[in-house]
Amino acid sequence: MAKDKTIHKADRGLSPSGFRSLQLIGPFLQPYRKAILGALVALMVAATTVLSIVGGLRYVIDKGFLAQDPSMLDKTLAQLLVAIVVLAFATFARYSLVSWLGERVAADLRRAVYNHILKLSPGFFEVTRAGDILSRLSSDTALLQSLIGSSISVALRNCILLIGGIGMMLLTNAKLTGYVMIGIVAIVVPIVIIGRRVRKLSRSNQERVADLTAAAEETIYGIRTVQAFVHEDISRKKFNDETENVVSAATRHIRARGLLTAIVIMLVFSGIGVMLWIGGHDVLNGTITAGQLSAFVGYAAIAAGAIGAVSETMGDLNRASGATERIFELLNEVPTIIAPTNPVAMPSPPRGDLAFEHVNFIYASRPDKPALDDISFTVKPGERVAVVGPSGAGKTTLYQMILRFYDPTSGVVRLDGVDIKTANPQDVRSRIGIVPQDSVIFSTTAAENIAYGNPDATPDMVRAAARAAFADDFLTALPQGYDTHLGEKGVRLSGGQRQRIAIARAILRNPSILLLDEATSALDAESERFVQDALDVLMQGRTTLIIAHRLATVTKADRILVLDQGKLVASGTHQSLIAEGGLYARLAALQFDQGG
Repeated sequence: MAKDKTIHKADRGLSPSGFRSLQLIGPFLQPYRKAILGALVALMVAATTVLSIVGGLRYVIDKGFLAQDPSMLDKTLAQLLVAIVVLAFATFARYSLVSWLGERVAADLRRAVYNHILKLSPGFFEVTRAGDILSRLSSDTALLQSLIGSSISVALRNCILLIGGIGMMLLTNAKLTGYVMIGIVAIVVPIVIIGRRVRKLSRSNQERVADLTAAAEETIYGIRTVQAFVHEDISRKKFNDETENVVSAATRHIRARGLLTAIVIMLVFSGIGVMLWIGGHDVLNGTITAGQLSAFVGYAAIAAGAIGAVSETMGDLNRASGATERIFELLNEVPTIIAPTNPVAMPSPPRGDLAFEHVNFIYASRPDKPALDDISFTVKPGERVAVVGPSGAGKTTLYQMILRFYDPTSGVVRLDGVDIKTANPQDVRSRIGIVPQDSVIFSTTAAENIAYGNPDATPDMVRAAARAAFADDFLTALPQGYDTHLGEKGVRLSGGQRQRIAIARAILRNPSILLLDEATSALDAESERFVQDALDVLMQGRTTLIIAHRLATVTKADRILVLDQGKLVASGTHQSLIAEGGLYARLAALQFDQGG
């Protein structure tokens, strides 16, 4: 879906002009104006020095060799040596400054993209592949780094050399310059025409690379499932197909760039040949000197080389233009969940009072079926409420409303009496602790994973939370104890161990509202008993909502909410709902008759 979304934007003509999108980088360059100015000065000095070296050849030939004047030859060559030293230092300064500038701007872009990603609403990630986002964050910013740190500098340097070379040619011989200008026009036309196609092919190539990254990321993330279902051959074929798509797109791009380069080379060297033929006859006729022709050839070679270099960098500029579009498409994504301009302050201390008032919600991807349909209920501070119902009933959506991952289509969700839509989302979420069914473990140490619930927690607080979640024993037994890295997504832990770390994380957060989503579903019978005891302690004095498919885990809840197809169809205690004989009673009969 992300792929379709991206192509759709490109088709709309996000950047009608080839390089207009590159102007978007302007704000990221402004903080480094001094470095840019220094690089421009060094670039101008280097380009001017190159032209002066070519001009010096004229005097070496006419005043030194042909005039047979050794002193003039020595003087001119000494001046050339000084110019070469100046050129070396100017080139070093230019290269150092622009390379540093490319690194800094790329770092700023990555930071801006990453910070923006953190602000985007969960709904965005439902329709956008992680691989596509990572491609923009890594390969696209790398292209811009290369552009700023090299290509722009090369393009500017060669533009200056082109202009300077043409100017010096005019001063040396106007007639030959006229012929050269005709050749330049003949060279520029294919650069413009073929360059447009190169840019389109570059964008296509980048999209295929994003597809490849997404396919690899998806396989690596689900490698256990891939292997368990003996899906290696199918995954391998899919990846190979994506790889071939990248090669095909890159080949078309390479051929277009190669064709452009070949045409430029052919026209450039043909023009030089014609120029030498005409100029050679002028030397024989005495119209110009051999030194003037040599200097003119040197200037023409500089101009021709500059045109060739610019045509090469055009490809880089086109690729960077496509990368810029992709990056700023992401930066221009507007979060659907944002803090209001003047957010309402949440009451302090938090009470844990929760209310749903006629809440309706429809997912954009499923507009024909409400996920929540006129939901109303209240939860008093410290009350323990279970939410049950068949799959797809709306239980998880209810939680996402509380966390303000989505806003209701209509109706109000209140926390401690405040409509959470009018509050800062971070203030709302800071009062909530969660233990999801599939706990997320980060690729860092056990201690840092637990401290995710409270970054300011001391090591003693982390250990206390782990002990309360019955995680201390297995964490202490790890090779480096709490400082052991748990691997990618916690692959070094069992499902039950990951769940207990998540519980410890929630304990350390000390929230006023606790959301448990099948918190003990991944535990064995013994661990479940221990953790349930820990949760019982944790839930004391806290408002707790429990999603449960196994009804045996919610029989002691103060109240049970029964959802079905997005509607709240019943509410009551376990015994009262059994007595009613509705959906809950049927679910209970199915589970308890089969031993739970």
